[in-house]
Parts: sequence; C-alpha cells; structure tokens
Amino acid sequence: MPLSLDLDGRVALVTGGARGIGRGISEVLLAAGATVATCGRSEATPPAGATHRLCDVRDAASVDDLVAGIVADHGRLDIVVNNAGGAPYALAADASARFHDKIVDLNLMSALLVGQAANRVMQQQPGGGTIVNISSVSGSRPSPGTAAYGAAKAGLDSLTTSLAQEWGPQVRVNAVEVGLVRTADTADHYGGDETVAAIEATIPAGRMADVAEIGQVVAFLASDLASYVSGARVACHGGGEQPVFLHIAQAAQNDQGETQ
Repeated sequence: MPLSLDLDGRVALVTGGARGIGRGISEVLLAAGATVATCGRSEATPPAGATHRLCDVRDAASVDDLVAGIVADHGRLDIVVNNAGGAPYALAADASARFHDKIVDLNLMSALLVGQAANRVMQQQPGGGTIVNISSVSGSRPSPGTAAYGAAKAGLDSLTTSLAQEWGPQVRVNAVEVGLVRTADTADHYGGDETVAAIEATIPAGRMADVAEIGQVVAFLASDLASYVSGARVACHGGGEQPVFLHIAQAAQNDQGETQ
C-alpha cells in the first residue's frame, strides 16, 4: 500500500514552537496538514499559518488555560510536542539551587505538566493522541557545564517510557534525542563558522542537522505511520559523537608519522 505522512485535520501544540528547533518542527507539521499552535512566555511571530499563545509551561494553571483555549478553538488536541527547553552554560559547583530548579522545571517538569493537561483531553476523544518529547544526547552522556540540563533530559527519557505505559493505548508517547542542530544562532554560539565547521567534521553525518530534519522525525512519530511506536527514544544525531580518546589517538599517530 502507498505510504503517506498526512496530518490533515490534526491539531498540534508545539511548546517553544516560534523559534529555533521548535519553529522547524512547527513548519513541518504545517506542511503535513496539521493545524498548529505555538506557545511561549512572550509574544512571538509563529510560522505562517500557525497561531501563538502566551503560556509559562512551568506553571500548571497557565498550561491548563493553554490547552483549554486550544480545545475551545479547535474542538480537539491530537499532537503535543514538548520542545520548550534549554540551559545556559554554568558549572554545577557554582550555580545556585534556584538556577538548578529553573532548569529542571523547564526541561523536565514542564513536559509533565503539558503532558498531563493534554492527556486529559486525548483520553476522552476519538483517536486519542500522541505526545513527542524533545530530548537530547545530553541525557545519555556526560554534560559538563549543563549538568542540570543533562539530568533533566535523562529524566525526560525515563518519563517518556513511563507515560507510554500509563497512558496507552489511547495516547502514544515518544521522545526524540536530538544532537547538534544548525539554527540562526549556531555560529555565534560556537564562536564562528570556522569552529562550527570543525565541530561538524567530527559528526559521522558530516554536518549538524537542519531544524526541518528534527521536524520530520516528529511528524513521523505523530503520524499513523508510527501507530505501533510508543515509549521509544529515537536518536536524531547524525551518527553520534565520536569519543575524545579517538581524536587524541589519531593526533598522536599523526605526530608519529610526521617525525618518522
């Protein structure tokens, strides 16, 4: 039979969906036919065709109002993408307890709050729904400088598998473990194009992901093509990060070759 990734008639919420990776996800869902709402703590311009709502996803009352508003406008909520997250660089020994609390709230607890509100709707509607959590490779490897973020993403991976068991079969829950992604801020974040190129050379795929490539994985998980996929953690990292010891060993070999 022909395969079709068709989200026509589905209503989707993408938290943090007006910029960066979230915007790329929103654009792909729109292209697949979904009605898309984005949200954030401040006003923003979403992709053409989407709507944007104010919400602090760390606050349960704000989340409840968000989901209720979407259902009031569209009659249902089929897809939730928990994308809101991130963390500035801060060594664990130096950061305050309040800082760590805010990072965990944004990257872990917000997904639970949004998921709970969405689940209450999805359990009662024909066809149920699907939740996709945007996780990170930081959740499965050391994350120096963003320790609380890595720990929160590890928690998000665990949460994904637990909710898939609690909320199935009506609601499917999956996670996308994202690696390095090119956004408008990538060069500034890493110190210029030359540094970005050097980083990309260490990725088996030879480059960072485009935001649309993350969106395509999300769209697949949200579609009927993934109807039997739940509790999964899908790696989208271009082959993963090479161990540091390989670079050291290769550099040592090169040095030996030059001295011979």
